[in-house]
Amino acid sequence: MTIETLDDLFLHTLKDVLYTERKILKVLPKMERKATDPKLKAALSSHCDETETHVIRLEEVFKGLGKAARGAKCDAMVGLIDEADGLTAEIDDTGTMDAALISLAQAVEHYEIARYGTLVAWAKQLGYPQAADLLNETLKEECGADKALSQLAEERLNAAA
Repeated sequence: MTIETLDDLFLHTLKDVLYTERKILKVLPKMERKATDPKLKAALSSHCDETETHVIRLEEVFKGLGKAARGAKCDAMVGLIDEADGLTAEIDDTGTMDAALISLAQAVEHYEIARYGTLVAWAKQLGYPQAADLLNETLKEECGADKALSQLAEERLNAAA
């Protein structure tokens, strides 16, 4: 697909984010199994449930645009997952593992926050108010997940590592 307009770029980025969310659905259960702190496990599980809703919202956005909900490989997400796999393979200490899992999850959250923020702005610019609203709901949830992870890290897990 050649990207020539903001509409093209918007669609490309939607595909990127759909790929990302679907990948996250596969990765979060693995992260939850590696976590040892009960609150971290619960946070990862909860975010997995939220992520299912994010996929549904993205599918609604695609439907509203009259486009098929197809993801496109996101090299950034592939890189973040590869980094997570490599890093966690080197950690034996459970406290350190939990701190690493939070930092890795937050790297993903920050990527998503950047993408969703951009998509909201573009949807408004392009005159897609329903898409903007749906994407903004997800943006708020991603920000909330990031804040919850920060709080968990600062209150308990970083010190335990």
